[in-house]
Formats: sequence, C-alpha cells, structure tokens
Amino acid sequence: MHSLTKTQTNSVAETLTFWMLLTAFANGLTAMTGVEAVSNAVPLFRKPTIRNAQWTLTIIVGTLALFLIVIGYLCPAYHIVAMDQNHSGYQTILSQLVEATTGKGIFYYISIASIFIVLAYSAQTSFSAFPRVCRFLAEDNYLPYFFAERGRRLVFSVGIIILAIFSALILIVFKGITNNLIPLFAVGAFSAFLFSQIGMVRYWLRKENQQFRYKLIVNAVGAAVTAIALIIIIMTKFVEGAWIIIVLAPTLAFLMHRIKRHYRKIAQEIENPIKIDPSALKHPIVIIPIHGLDLIAEKAIQFGMLLSNDITAVFIDAGYGNVERLQQLWHEKIEIPAKEAGKKIPKLEIIKSPYRRIYKPLLNFVAQVRKGKKNRLIALIIPELVEPKWYEYLLHNIHAPGLRTLLFLKRDPNTIVITIPWYRCEK
Repeated sequence: MHSLTKTQTNSVAETLTFWMLLTAFANGLTAMTGVEAVSNAVPLFRKPTIRNAQWTLTIIVGTLALFLIVIGYLCPAYHIVAMDQNHSGYQTILSQLVEATTGKGIFYYISIASIFIVLAYSAQTSFSAFPRVCRFLAEDNYLPYFFAERGRRLVFSVGIIILAIFSALILIVFKGITNNLIPLFAVGAFSAFLFSQIGMVRYWLRKENQQFRYKLIVNAVGAAVTAIALIIIIMTKFVEGAWIIIVLAPTLAFLMHRIKRHYRKIAQEIENPIKIDPSALKHPIVIIPIHGLDLIAEKAIQFGMLLSNDITAVFIDAGYGNVERLQQLWHEKIEIPAKEAGKKIPKLEIIKSPYRRIYKPLLNFVAQVRKGKKNRLIALIIPELVEPKWYEYLLHNIHAPGLRTLLFLKRDPNTIVITIPWYRCEK
C-alpha cells in the first residue's frame, strides 16, 4: 500500500513538473517575439542591408540571451520571485532586482524610467504597423476601403483610431494586468509566425530551381518549431485567455472573406455599363413632398420645373396646417406665374391623413404613381432646411432623413431621391 501511494505521488509530481516546464516554456516564448521586426525593416538598413540586418538580429538575440542568463542567476541569489499583480505593493521582477542590487536610489529611478520609455516606444510600433496592415488588407478588399485612406496628417487615421479604441477596451477589461494579456499576445504572435513560415514553404515549393531547397528546409523547420510552440501556448494558456484569440481569429477571417465577396459581387454588377440611347430618354415624373408653401418648398419646385413638366407637390394633411391657405398660395404663387410663362402648371396633391401619419400616405402615393407608369423614372425632390449649427437640427423635425431612408429601403431602381438644401439666412 505504501509502495502504491509512493508510486502515485511520483507520477503526480512528474506530471506537475512536466506541466510547469511547459508553462515556463510558453511564458519564455513571448520574450522571443519582437525580433521579427528586424526582418520587416531590412530595406531600411544601410547597405549592405542583409549583413547589417544579420548583425542587428545577432546583437538582439545575444542581448536577450544575456539578460535571461543574468536575471535567471540573480533572482535565486536575491530570493526574488514573481508577485501577484492583484495585490498592493506589486513590483515587477526587474524592479525588485534593481532595488536589491543597487538600492532605491537615483539609479533605481533611472532604470525604471528607462524601462518605461522602452515599453512605451515598443507600444508605438503597433500604432505604426497595424494601420499599414489594415491598408494592405483594404487594398485587397478584405477590409472596408476607408482603412486605406490617409488622414489629414498623412497617416492611416482609421486604423490608428480603431487600434486605440480596442487597446483601451482590452486594458479596461483585463484591468491593466499584463500577465492576463500575455496569452492573447503569445497566441496572436506565434500564429502569425506559423502562417508566415507556411507561406514561405509554399513560395519555395513553386520555385523549380534546386538551389532554393535549403531555404525550403529552413522554413519547413521553422514552421514545425513554431507549430509546436503554438500548441504548447494554447495548451498552457487556454483557460487564461488564449481561447479568446482562438475564437476571434477565425471569426475575423470569416468576416474579411465576406467583405471581399461583397466587393467582388458589387464589382461584377457595375463593371459593364449599358450603351446610352438618348432618343429613349424621357423627363422624370417629379414628386415634391412639402409641408407648406414657403421659400424652402419654392426652391425645390423651381428645381423640379427645370427637370420635368410633370410635377406634383404632395402635402400630407394631418390636421396641423391650413389647407385653404395653401391652395390659395399655390394658385397665386405657382399656377398663375407658370401659366403666364407658358409652362405646364405643377399639380398640388393634398392627401388627408386622419391618423396623422406622414411617411405611409406619401409612400402609398409614390407606389400608386409607379403602378401606373412602371418604366418611367420617378424623381423625389426632398426640400430640407440646413442649420448652421448641428444642435439646431434638434429644434426641427427629421422627416427628410427618415423619408430618404424609407425610399432607399424600397430599392426601386427607377426611383431617384434628390435633396434640395435650403441654408438658413439664404436669400
């Protein structure tokens, strides 16, 4: 019995030791991320670019290894262990190490300030690289086009704003505890490494020249190593937050492919314009919704008379306006001048709305006109008051934007919507 218990204890200890090694390995892997920035910036090096990039990468890796060895030696010597970030008085290992070796004097604060500056500068790399990645994806139709547009300061502003918003949200959700962010970073970074290595393997396979075979082997080994590292990270960090990236990455990929498919469908629909036949063109049927006869409506009616001789102004009588006064003004201001000028007189259609609805009676009238003339172009001219200040819009109704939206939702290809703005103080 004692022997069995001892065997079980040893088995559990071996399992825990193996799991701790995997966890430590996964944590250590994140320290290797960032060295790939050298390969991304090879064209920026001074000639000979490749040799200078190789030396830079060697120095970075050597410095990283030296730091790891020194920290690994000094921490046990000074009995320094990682602290819980949720507890008060938290200090990073580097902070504890500098304090233990030099005391909490001026050198300590210089060291902490230097570390802070390096970390702040490293965070800036995301704001320079992420918008460029979004630009490339947008140019390939995997993201909306506005990601590829430069802002006023000649940077890709949309990508920067999106990154800033999501970075702030992540910091708030994870309470700024970096240990909780490591799984997200590690899975994302090593997924990118793995896919880049696989991409290079596929690239070398297309090359028929045998002299590239050794490069194929190097990238194949890199793909295998990064795949193993990624599996270990997912195994050890899944519960700690790695599952978020595992769920989010395929979702984003699916959305990007849907965006590309949408752009492809739009391009196929509009790429072959028909030949214009001027002899078949007819003046549109003009419909102008008005709330009365004023300067705003007058401008829309004048524009409508330039487009067509078939004009109908529609007034929805919801019980708020003086219909008799409107008819009198229409006769004096519209019918008589049009008749004197030899123009066709615009019609005034008054639709009673006992339930005080505005949109439905107007849309029903448009549908009735469409039913009688199915192939004619209908132009809805919507007069709209434009205020100089945005908050002044709250003092007026929003019938014009609402009507535009409802007409667009009808998706009638032979119905066009024209907005005639009347700017306040316009003479």
